[in-house]
Amino acid sequence: MSLKQRCMNAFLWLALTAWGIGLGAKLFDLLVVAGSWGASPPTSFARLPYGPNYPVTPGGFFQPLSIIMAVSILGALVAGWSQPKRVKTWLWVACLAFVLIWAMTPTVFWPMINQQYDIATGKAVASTADAIELTARWVRWDSGRILLIAIGFLASVRALNVSAQYTPTCA
Repeated sequence: MSLKQRCMNAFLWLALTAWGIGLGAKLFDLLVVAGSWGASPPTSFARLPYGPNYPVTPGGFFQPLSIIMAVSILGALVAGWSQPKRVKTWLWVACLAFVLIWAMTPTVFWPMINQQYDIATGKAVASTADAIELTARWVRWDSGRILLIAIGFLASVRALNVSAQYTPTCA
């Protein structure tokens, strides 16, 4: 196995670990955390995990994890550049899934978080129907983000698996 192949595999294992942690954490975040603050909006917005009452916000967890993901995914792509097209295709799929997640977070989710937090802290007023719609929109978009994380995870698994098919074995 070449040095580039070993580097790509190491980056892929790191990416798989990060994708797996991210997938589990996002599922917990959607099912448990958002299940709590979204239980009966707008009053349940008081349980949003932001502000001075929370020592670690979701961003405090997911942002460092996304740095590890970015480094490992890009490292695998660079190290795997000379791999066969089938391997590179899966590396690109993982990279694209990450870029979409990364682009959606500040453009789609942060405005919704700000709106929810403003309602929770009294900086904005929303009807119950509007708060329920905001929560439903969050759940729809967050479900899509979880799907992208799963795609990134599976693409990384597939890249590792397909690359192993091209690696000569010793007898």
